[in-house]
Amino acid sequence: MALCGRIRSGICLVNKLTYLTSDSISAQRSTLPRSLITPFTSLDSRNYATASGKKDEKVKVPLALFGGSGNYASALYIAAVKANALEKVESEVLDFVEAIKKSPKFLQFTKDLSVPKDIRIKAIEEISKEAKFSDITKNFLVIVAENGRLRNLDTIVKKFSEVTMAHKGEVKAIVTTVIPLPPQEEKQLRETLQEIIGAGKKVHIEQKIDPSILGGLVVEFNQKVLDVSIKTRASQMERFLREPINIGDI
Repeated sequence: MALCGRIRSGICLVNKLTYLTSDSISAQRSTLPRSLITPFTSLDSRNYATASGKKDEKVKVPLALFGGSGNYASALYIAAVKANALEKVESEVLDFVEAIKKSPKFLQFTKDLSVPKDIRIKAIEEISKEAKFSDITKNFLVIVAENGRLRNLDTIVKKFSEVTMAHKGEVKAIVTTVIPLPPQEEKQLRETLQEIIGAGKKVHIEQKIDPSILGGLVVEFNQKVLDVSIKTRASQMERFLREPINIGDI
């Protein structure tokens, strides 16, 4: 069964967890591995990784991330690199996030802070087992669930993807247009961005559709924004027309 299918199957198993009583929760707690119950005191990669020959290796995160989500993403990157499983972990967490988006019931489950910690952990355990996730991915998701951060998972995974792209020497450019760019125009834009970014980096274009910009495009990359949309041009023209005319300048 494909990974996405296994994830969806695992999410279906979560439905029964919403009907557990407090007594059954306590009973299930005793069956959970102690490592999943004991509170984690740090986001060190040792919380994610199993024993490996690279345990003591120092791994440098190739991109500076900030905030709580950035800390989780950085720690996951370190653990995945140490386990030599970066590509596998990235694929698993991306597929998991996409599966959540396609399941309204489970999406609500991840955002509901009233769900007991035991239920959150049990749900992730069920899904990880069904999807046959790697230990790194499973342990990461368990930590996120235990710490009540499932509602932030999409943001965490997006930051993790940014780090993995930097690791592979890729630069993501978000291109917003009114309609999808034709292949030839996308190719030309990629070549232009490649010249700007320089050799040694590979441009990865992510297209977004936003009819509100009216036309043109907006390009975001390397914390820079190139806005040549009709909406922005119209706003600039409007401001110019509203400015008082100085007769002395005529």
